[in-house]
Amino acid sequence: MIVTTTRRLAPLLGAACLFSAGGAVAQETKDAPAPPPQVDIGAPAPAAATDSSATNTQKPANAATPAARRRFTHALHPRDMSPGTGIGDTRYQAPPGLFGDWRQARTWLGKRGVEVSARYASESAWNVTGGKTARITETGQVDFGAKFDLDTIAGIDGGTFQATLTWRRGRNLSDDAGLNTLQQVQEVYGRGQTIRVTELWYQQKLGDRVEMKLGRTNPGSDFAVFSCHFENLTFCGAQPGNLVGDYWYNWPVAQWAGVVHVDVAKGVYVQVGGYVENPNELKNNFFVARFGGATGVLVPFEAGWTRGLEGGHVGSYKVGGWYSTTAGDDVLLDTNHQPTVITGLAPLRHSGRYGVYASVQQQVSGTSKDGKALTGLGVFANVTQADRATSVTDNQVALGLFYKGLLPGVGGDVLGVAVGRTNVNGRAARADLLVPGTPVRDAEYAAEVYYSITPVPWLELQPNVQVIHHPGGVKTLGDVGVLGLKAAITL
Repeated sequence: MIVTTTRRLAPLLGAACLFSAGGAVAQETKDAPAPPPQVDIGAPAPAAATDSSATNTQKPANAATPAARRRFTHALHPRDMSPGTGIGDTRYQAPPGLFGDWRQARTWLGKRGVEVSARYASESAWNVTGGKTARITETGQVDFGAKFDLDTIAGIDGGTFQATLTWRRGRNLSDDAGLNTLQQVQEVYGRGQTIRVTELWYQQKLGDRVEMKLGRTNPGSDFAVFSCHFENLTFCGAQPGNLVGDYWYNWPVAQWAGVVHVDVAKGVYVQVGGYVENPNELKNNFFVARFGGATGVLVPFEAGWTRGLEGGHVGSYKVGGWYSTTAGDDVLLDTNHQPTVITGLAPLRHSGRYGVYASVQQQVSGTSKDGKALTGLGVFANVTQADRATSVTDNQVALGLFYKGLLPGVGGDVLGVAVGRTNVNGRAARADLLVPGTPVRDAEYAAEVYYSITPVPWLELQPNVQVIHHPGGVKTLGDVGVLGLKAAITL
């Protein structure tokens, strides 16, 4: 899904995205390594599965040959069920696109255990109401990925190596127009408009039930996983990173990490990970990694159940939590347990930070295949609670639905609707109250409706409308209305 990393070509690619669209997964290249199945109720169906012969009874990917199974990541538990492809999902590897199997290059690489991806994803937004001034901005992400099947390459049974390079560019409407929102209206912006090595990890399957992952990655790629089909950040990616992003770093920031995933029963898994917390990873003046400056370790854990891979409606249910060993500042009190905003003293320090989350996705009508909802209605709910001692935004709830196949004859179309609430910690609001003239924050409410189409397998066009009520949690601020366009092109 990447087109180029040069500044000269990136704006041209963004313009191209504005005139074309694509949300359906490109048909797999013959003989190339099969991608992992995704439990993704918001993603358009693969082109090959859109005809009337598609059923919900095909054997899941984990029922394939042992060699095919070894290429899958968490094959027994697809990560996401939304009905969309990876074309516009800016947090995961893109499917083949514009060039397909040009001159049989992908087939040649696939037979040698190499799968490549490239994409440019563009997000444009215009605040028609709200903010300090009306602006139109465009931001985007270029990403290149390469996955290596080490069984094919070096005879290492169950081994996989992944490398991904990202470059973010453009302008952020929330800043430029003074929207004062807690959550960005263009999710792809942020974490430094720079080139990063976002993934550089090795994964090894140990038998049929255990998987280990080591290297450079981020917690949102393995824990509280959720798709990024919406443009508003409230409904995009691993929710904990939306609340406590000062130490839970989502894509595209990479950290030194290790993850152990265990299948404990049919459809049931548990997993735990460790991610080195290093604020220097957020800086722009490095390329691959930072080796100094670590402050602690983030330890997420999760249990989940996946259903429907062998037929019927697909579903995914996850509960989890995390603990950070990095000390955090109290949002209200100083070292003498008095309000910091009054005394001016250093804030009280807490030895750790923590939180819990739950995520549900369920297809309620239509057909499915390999963990994908091909047609019909699917619903989702994400809820996260962070500790109230150190988290300024301590709670987020997002609810929504995806409907695939709304208009007959429109390829890969998906209707997405979501509403969400991001809460400002009541203890932080008490600090606001103690400073005369400071607006007292409460909660921000967001809603988004989008309609995605895929006129060709390599291009996605997704216009959307967003409304933000009480931006920044400030009740005296007027509502923000945004017209957006999310588009992506893959190679």
